Amino acid sequence: MSADVGRLTRLLPLACLVAAICLFASELMTTFDFTPPGGEVLRTQGGAGRHGNALMVIAVFAIGALAVAVLAASKPAATAVAIAGVVALLVFLLVDLPDANAVGTLDDARESFFDAEAVPQGGFFLEMAAALALAVTGVALATLSPQQLAALRPGGRDRGDRGARGDRGDRGESSAGHESSADDSRGTDEATARHESSAGAGLADEKPDPHRGVPRRRRTRQRG
Repeated sequence: MSADVGRLTRLLPLACLVAAICLFASELMTTFDFTPPGGEVLRTQGGAGRHGNALMVIAVFAIGALAVAVLAASKPAATAVAIAGVVALLVFLLVDLPDANAVGTLDDARESFFDAEAVPQGGFFLEMAAALALAVTGVALATLSPQQLAALRPGGRDRGDRGARGDRGDRGESSAGHESSADDSRGTDEATARHESSAGAGLADEKPDPHRGVPRRRRTRQRG
């Protein structure tokens, strides 16, 4: 028996998938540009270099867990998606966010040391949005029951509707069968009552007539 889910709930798997893909893509983009005060960009740093491709691994893991959660109606797999989102969000909050717009000393081949500001780039903002989205949608997915997860499968709603119609049809046929049996039972009882009434009337008609005598035996004369 499949549980009913709303339209927004049906979009959860798609939202988780999009968030995981964006998280993977953020590792391929530039996270920070290091720029000295009043100067041009001297160095860039991507997500893969900062995290050691950790967010790529988390994104792939989240996609695999999402597939198992929906196709196998697995609540533990849905919980794994939520955990992946929370871990990605923690990486952003603890590793990248503290360095945003921070000014520090940077070693460069042209100059031994110089002060530079870490200016956030597209990868930084995409990582932030993707990690937050994966955490929120993953936690929402983990709150669903196995029946609700099964309803999120492709075509799950149609199968659920057909099953519900079948159950209603079976209940209707069962009710009709009970009513038919009850009608047959009532008809049999009425027929039995009519038969007994007719039999009683017949017995009443067959009462002995007091005016009718008992036939006498004929006497035979004996000849001498």
